[in-house]
Amino acid sequence: MAGSGSPVSVPAMPLPVDRAEPAPVPESATQHLVETRDGVRLATDVYLPADAPGPFPVALTRLPYDKNGRYTFMEQIAAYLTARGYAVVVQDVRGKFRSEGETLPFVHEAADGYDTIDWIVRQEWSDGRVGMFGDSYYGATQWAAVSSGHPALKAITPRVTGADGIRPDAWVRDGVMPFFGLVYYLAYWTDRHAYLFEPDGARRPFAALAEEVAASIGVRSPMLDRIVPETRPVAAYPFGHPFDAAPVPVLHQVAWFDNCLQFGLEDWTALADRPGWAPLQYFRADSTDHENFHLDDVPVPPELHHGENDAALARMLPRYLDDVVEFFDVFVKQTRDRKTLPRVRWHHGHDGPRTASSWPPPGVRTREWFLTPEALVTEAPSGSDALTWAHDPADLVPSLIPDSFSAVLYDADESEVHDRPDVLTVTTAPFAAPFDLAGPVTATLTVGTDGPSAHVYLKLCDVAPDGRARMLLRNQKRIAGGEPAPVTFDLTQIGYRVRPGHRLRLHVASSDFPLFLPHPGTGENPWLAERTAVTTQTLLTGGDQPSALTVTVLD
Repeated sequence: MAGSGSPVSVPAMPLPVDRAEPAPVPESATQHLVETRDGVRLATDVYLPADAPGPFPVALTRLPYDKNGRYTFMEQIAAYLTARGYAVVVQDVRGKFRSEGETLPFVHEAADGYDTIDWIVRQEWSDGRVGMFGDSYYGATQWAAVSSGHPALKAITPRVTGADGIRPDAWVRDGVMPFFGLVYYLAYWTDRHAYLFEPDGARRPFAALAEEVAASIGVRSPMLDRIVPETRPVAAYPFGHPFDAAPVPVLHQVAWFDNCLQFGLEDWTALADRPGWAPLQYFRADSTDHENFHLDDVPVPPELHHGENDAALARMLPRYLDDVVEFFDVFVKQTRDRKTLPRVRWHHGHDGPRTASSWPPPGVRTREWFLTPEALVTEAPSGSDALTWAHDPADLVPSLIPDSFSAVLYDADESEVHDRPDVLTVTTAPFAAPFDLAGPVTATLTVGTDGPSAHVYLKLCDVAPDGRARMLLRNQKRIAGGEPAPVTFDLTQIGYRVRPGHRLRLHVASSDFPLFLPHPGTGENPWLAERTAVTTQTLLTGGDQPSALTVTVLD
């Protein structure tokens, strides 16, 4: 293994691994091989509106998850967009599925995006105006195309993504590594295929587990040495950062229950006051997760599972695409008045759609609760207390959501771990009237550890009258060893109604596995550590440095 640390042994027993092959190109598409500046050919599907002469404005997406697979449902998206007058171009990015080239995320997307747009504008069916759409990595390819400065790119609509946030080095925030990040890169960025596997969460050290997965696949991902045992940056913008490029209209699309929420919010904040960019920024937030399952459908029955049910997918598409079409009609097709676009549009959980001139919306204020051993209270306690909990790496607090990209679909009941001695919980009194969260949520805890360092995981939960606890927001940090000191946690933002009879609860722990790589309790690198130690964390309440939760609410 490259990098520092001890050699890692790999067991001979392989893991079961399933490999996904490219799905057939649908009859409604024509596949082309688009040649880039260095001669690599990218597999590219073109869908054209039926019974229309053209030329057409173009909706482009570039993705790594098989342009023809059911997971990406591009054939259904293309039918929706072509019916509204757009040619649709869908491309496997370099090194994935039907495209040639090196399998390495981010590095080639700026140049390949430029070359693809350049190819599009030379086609007889193109009117020379391009808008880009799509989620997650497809959103990263949009920002990469912006950085290339192609003049034909007229608008982007990135969803559940970030200009910088979804690269592996950005996922490591405040010293805590999402373990699912490694699983993602091994599954999708080993070679042109995708791989499904279940890593052995009991395997130690974790670096050996990563090597075990690579050995079972039979190909070693080039990303493995960029993540383990130290995460290294991936250069994504050879032509300069997209925020320094010529401004482009952007519809920032975030999801309140998305594990990438922070990244989209950071893009919106960074550009909202930036000269040239500010007038072109629009914001849309929905009560969904990364995979677009909606709070209104919880618990999601099989007939509403759009990942598996075609009727459910058809039902979901208008919610998923109508704002994109509206945005493209203004800035790409130019058939709609820009004044018809709300600057901010969000779904207020358990209430419905709302619009505003800004986000957070005008008229919000902050509300503060103080932590005590018994509850979250609105007045600072006169006395002080010390609360403690242990972190035992041999008995980790389990992640109750098996896939953090589908938090709404799984709708885990966090109360299942709230009786554990290594989880602290403090809860408000029940609300007598609707309580509307609309904006940032932070917590400042006076916390320390007797170990060399520790992880602290916070979750803000909505607790129903029957005791069920749904996670709304979260944040996690690595704290230094020593006496308790104030640490501020950014739990991101939300638009959500806490209904009468419900309560808010703050969950505090030091592990959340397997979503996050656990702290070994020692000073060793958590990827390489085989030795572990139990540590005790201390949280102070009251006194000169009280611990508090601060939320933003609508008047």
